[in-house]
Amino acid sequence: MNTAHAVLIPSYNTGARLFDTIASVRPFALPIIVVIDGSTDGTGDTLLRMAATDPGLLVRVQPRNQGKGAAVLHGLRLAQTEGFTHVLTMDADGQHSSGHIAEMIAESRAHPDAMILGLPLFDASAPRIRVLGHKIANFCTGLVASGIGDSLFGFRVYPVAPLIEIFDGTFGMRRFDFDSEAAIRLSWRAVRPINVMTPVRYFHRDEGGVSHFKYLRDNLLLIAMYGRLFVALAGSRARRTTAARFSPQTSWPGRVGP
Repeated sequence: MNTAHAVLIPSYNTGARLFDTIASVRPFALPIIVVIDGSTDGTGDTLLRMAATDPGLLVRVQPRNQGKGAAVLHGLRLAQTEGFTHVLTMDADGQHSSGHIAEMIAESRAHPDAMILGLPLFDASAPRIRVLGHKIANFCTGLVASGIGDSLFGFRVYPVAPLIEIFDGTFGMRRFDFDSEAAIRLSWRAVRPINVMTPVRYFHRDEGGVSHFKYLRDNLLLIAMYGRLFVALAGSRARRTTAARFSPQTSWPGRVGP
């Protein structure tokens, strides 16, 4: 299978950190897609000017903030239109290790039907509450899917076509629930997860760090997402059990969920 990879960076009011992240990707000679998700910090105008003379930089500016997942979906559609088969997603704020991009892309090229998931190695900069949040989310994810090393870490390589199909089949995944639900639903569709360990760094505000995570709002969003997935998985298993009673020879290769 011939593959074509691009780096996809969704951004919302990330300021100068966004340009640092773009600069860190440049050495890998990969096309870069940036989706500005309704930012009011002026980064959209600056990037549009840059893209006017840089064919390796594709920019989509959304008029209003719609959420991380929605921004990724806009980027996926643009990537597909431009002929890319895979995208490496990374945060705009510099948390993800650009030094591991080559390893992630190499794994994807070797296994084009898989999703390559960054497995975060937290250091002392990671807030304890965020580390705990990852552990809780990973426990919940393990109840509905297997093989996903970390369900919240957004440094990943996705095959474009199946991820767009999943987006088109659900009303969720548009906000902070994107990373977890995308990995789970792809695994349900037999897109194998391959985990790659990679460091993560949390920048403090005085270092230009930006976080739009809202503990109450986004945790409630995750709880609702897991509730939907538990119900969907239970319903799928019930339908398969019923079908098997009427057709004992039926098998269900490659599908473990809806």
